[in-house]
Amino acid sequence: MRMTSYISVYISKERGNQGGEGAKKDSDRSAMEKIEHTTVPTNGINMHVASIGAGPRAILFLHGFPELWYSWRHQLLSLSSLGYRCIAPDLRGYGDTDCPAPAAQYSSLHIVGDLVGLLDALGIQQVFLVGHDWGAIIAWHLCLFRPDRVKALVNTSVPFSPRNPKASLLAGLRAAFGDDFYMCRFQEVGEAEADFAKVETGKLLAKILTSRSPKPPCFPKHVGFSAIPDPPALPPWLTQEDIDYAAAKFDKTGFTGALNYYRSIDLSWELMGPWTGAKVNVATKFMVGELDLTLNFPRMKDYLLSGAMKQDVPLLEDVVVLKGVGHFLNEESPQEVTNHIHDFFKDK
Repeated sequence: MRMTSYISVYISKERGNQGGEGAKKDSDRSAMEKIEHTTVPTNGINMHVASIGAGPRAILFLHGFPELWYSWRHQLLSLSSLGYRCIAPDLRGYGDTDCPAPAAQYSSLHIVGDLVGLLDALGIQQVFLVGHDWGAIIAWHLCLFRPDRVKALVNTSVPFSPRNPKASLLAGLRAAFGDDFYMCRFQEVGEAEADFAKVETGKLLAKILTSRSPKPPCFPKHVGFSAIPDPPALPPWLTQEDIDYAAAKFDKTGFTGALNYYRSIDLSWELMGPWTGAKVNVATKFMVGELDLTLNFPRMKDYLLSGAMKQDVPLLEDVVVLKGVGHFLNEESPQEVTNHIHDFFKDK
């Protein structure tokens, strides 16, 4: 249903049919084996990269928290079959990529530096870019810092947030939601790690990935993150095999690298002073789930659906709200997301 010249609401016809029968699961496993895994030195670290497909039209996928390259598995397989070279790294601090300990090494400039170095190492001058959650933030910043390296952007879940010269994003969130807001609770090194350790890793990931609450996530210290409710059962789009894969990686690395993205928010704000007022001048499509907690932040719906974000992202062409979908839209509704990505990139 077309709402304005560039805002769309889509109702999925695929959801509820994504657990798959045994034959489909066997086919998926066989296809997954075609994904290649390499280690690429970049920007002083070694980065694990999953890739599939060939040709000059490359798509770079950036995952969020608490995810891995693996969260893009459906898009890697589908879009590579359509002729794209699909590349999904474990970002700094995640999975099989190096995890420097200091939070000061996780600013947006560090992460974007990793990606520019990755593209250089792969011999790719320009990519199509797709981001989700923290990967979306990094995607916005890659487009700000190096628009020459991006042909077009499909970003999901986290809208562009222009730099406030008076206060960092973290300061604004603390003022709005208090010290118990999850991003604020993540700031103390070791505190969230100890809290996470109280819950088996797979169970914790299942709690986070299946959460559907639109309320701002606030967790008082005496309650902790274990207060996130258990899902009654895994949804059709998430298997125990998926949970086990991610849990094994986080059991190996711990969560400090992933949490350091939150701990570097103020540093990134300081370093990005030169980009105050800068606009994202890359052709862009934005997608968000109707049930995504970010869409329900104060003033966010108005910013997205009134067209206000186009002031900061002048080449924004489409805003898509996926009805009945939560935060992890690329896993919950993979074919729908793939179709939107392909529809946007195919003529660029």
